[in-house]
Amino acid sequence: MKRKICTFLTILFICINICGCSEEEPAKAIMQAKAGINQEITGPYEETLAVKCHNGTFVGKKDGTVLSFKGVPYAEPPVGELRWKRPVPAAEREGVYEAEYFGKSPIQTEWFSEVGSYYLQGEDCLSLNVWMNTEGPAEGKTVMVFFHGGSYGWGGTSDPIYDGHNLVEKYPDLILVTAGYRTGIMGFIDFTEVPGGEDFADGGNLGLLDQICALQWVQKNIEAFGGDPGNVTIFGESAGGGSVSLLPLIEGTSGLFRRVIAESGSPALTYSREECGNLTEMLLEKSGCTDMDGLMALSEETLMELNEDLNDFNNFPERDGVILPEDLYAAWENEALADIDLMVGTNNDEMRYWISEMGHSVPLLPDLFVYEHTMPFMYENNLKRMSAEEQELTKNFVNSQSGKKIWKLTEFYNELLFRVPALEQAVRHKGKSYNYYWTMPGADETMGACHAIELAYVFNNPQETIYTGGLYNGELADTVQDMWVNFARSGDPGTEEYAWEPYTEDKRMTMVLGEEIGMVEDLKKEQREMIEPLLPHYYNGCYSQLDYMVPQLGRIIVQLLLTVALVIVITVAIVKAVKRNRKQ
Repeated sequence: MKRKICTFLTILFICINICGCSEEEPAKAIMQAKAGINQEITGPYEETLAVKCHNGTFVGKKDGTVLSFKGVPYAEPPVGELRWKRPVPAAEREGVYEAEYFGKSPIQTEWFSEVGSYYLQGEDCLSLNVWMNTEGPAEGKTVMVFFHGGSYGWGGTSDPIYDGHNLVEKYPDLILVTAGYRTGIMGFIDFTEVPGGEDFADGGNLGLLDQICALQWVQKNIEAFGGDPGNVTIFGESAGGGSVSLLPLIEGTSGLFRRVIAESGSPALTYSREECGNLTEMLLEKSGCTDMDGLMALSEETLMELNEDLNDFNNFPERDGVILPEDLYAAWENEALADIDLMVGTNNDEMRYWISEMGHSVPLLPDLFVYEHTMPFMYENNLKRMSAEEQELTKNFVNSQSGKKIWKLTEFYNELLFRVPALEQAVRHKGKSYNYYWTMPGADETMGACHAIELAYVFNNPQETIYTGGLYNGELADTVQDMWVNFARSGDPGTEEYAWEPYTEDKRMTMVLGEEIGMVEDLKKEQREMIEPLLPHYYNGCYSQLDYMVPQLGRIIVQLLLTVALVIVITVAIVKAVKRNRKQ
């Protein structure tokens, strides 16, 4: 859930551009330098690097023992008449194509923590990447398919933190797939109230349907790479973790995967139909369109320009009662899902990720200052939706925490948005469920064990320091990678050194992953019990429709007035002192 709560900042007595830093991000030049477009090959090619799929023969690139195939299309380009429509599976083709460059990232605003946003962007973004080790078994390899995060509005498979080379090099019996999907205004938008919108009924969940289409391509083709289509694990982080928590609940996904790993994502990170309507209204207003014909006539360039204004207001998947059920927790109780093995987990300091996100939006102020002054808006809005009993429960939770108020609110949202929803999903599941809790921090003490910090560990990419700050525990990395791969292989994430018990309602066992590794029973039990009654509200961090007339606004105004008064007093004192010195 990478939501830059920039909207809050407009009421923070600052008259600066919230679009971010003016300095060029170093990552942008790096990403643009390695961008390219795969071409059809009409002449000779190296057949040892090629794999024949139903939609063409793709020629990969070898690095040591690892052979990679990048930018392989799994669907027809969702452009023209296919814009805002269900993905159409890639048609049968006989051509030979390069698979050297990543496919385009979905349309999004460039942002420092989403390095994939600096890569080529476009509507034609439905492609995937495959890594395989040539020294592994020729067939029957375990398959892991990853869906990236980015708050359902950002991200791309070209982000180097998701590069699969190191992981597949370490585990020769593994095939890793990373798949892109439509995000933001192209992937999650409700058109049901727009004239002509009846032909675009799937708009609220197109990104999820894209992911299903990618998994269908995997089922049809992964055997050609040596993979076992009957042993596919889907995993993801943040929006990707939310996605894999939702995919099993969608009709038609049975048999596409056997196991699920949801990292810092859960059913809570979804929207109601009412919440989704806000983005649609803004798109119509910004574009000047009044119906679907007008929206369909917009150019790709215009959509990219519109996105610059709208990306911060992107939707999460829609609980529409059609593609996704309205009660997602109850849906996980379905006996039909019992044959799916589930692993969920969250990080100790999830919400601290947004300290840097907010601070990057307002570079003239300290990151923590911005975070401290914006979080109460969400909290006070959430309180307004609660009953008197729920308000008392919430205030008791906050008051039970130690430290400054901002850290109390941070822990509240760690639990409300991430950990407890994931536990509810796990305990409702009728099949095997496992839970982890990540405590290993990065180099920045303020950020702690923040959202996304585990990615460099899971992918065996210690050189990617955006979240770890370079603090990387190699022993933990080895253990975590073994656990993830073991789970994908067999459904049991335990290792020779660390047995891992399932998470059940009777015995809530959690694997703690940090400097110390081990099982803990019913971790933070009291906090879980206080949060559980709030889950039916599906609090999700949505800020695009907040009411700013809450006590926090008054506090900010008072602070502003006091600051202005202090500046005036100091200025007057300095002027008087200067005048006295001149007279002397």
